[in-house]
Amino acid sequence: MDISLAQLITHAAGFLITLWILKKFAWGPLMAMMEERRSKIVGEFQKIEDDKAEVDKLAADYEGKLKDIDNERRVKIVEAVSEGKKVAEEIKAAAHANARKIGEKAKADLVQDIAKAKVELKEDMISITMRAAEKIIGEKLDDTKHRELIGNFIENVEKA
Repeated sequence: MDISLAQLITHAAGFLITLWILKKFAWGPLMAMMEERRSKIVGEFQKIEDDKAEVDKLAADYEGKLKDIDNERRVKIVEAVSEGKKVAEEIKAAAHANARKIGEKAKADLVQDIAKAKVELKEDMISITMRAAEKIIGEKLDDTKHRELIGNFIENVEKA
């Protein structure tokens, strides 16, 4: 195999011309297309990172809002319990006042009934005494009759 210098120079010149043509017409557009693709991929990754950061920020915001809502819920529950206790105390106080009023009214009614009974008893005693006096005055007072009248008087008092 004989390699000639002319052939070697021709091959080298053809290779260099082919390389220059490829660089001028193929390599540049190919590299531009590769750079565009690389930029697009980097942009997509950057967008993904930005979206992830946004999602993390929103998640933190929502978590904070949930904590605030939970705290508000707890405060409202405490307020409701306090209000319930306050209402229960008011109802209890009103019930005690009502019971006191009922007791006082019952005592007043009892005192009034006792006074009324005393008046009626007094009137009955007067009436019985007057009848007894009428019978005593109207009849002859001998010892046996006198004892009989007093016995009847006592029986009438006991019946009344």
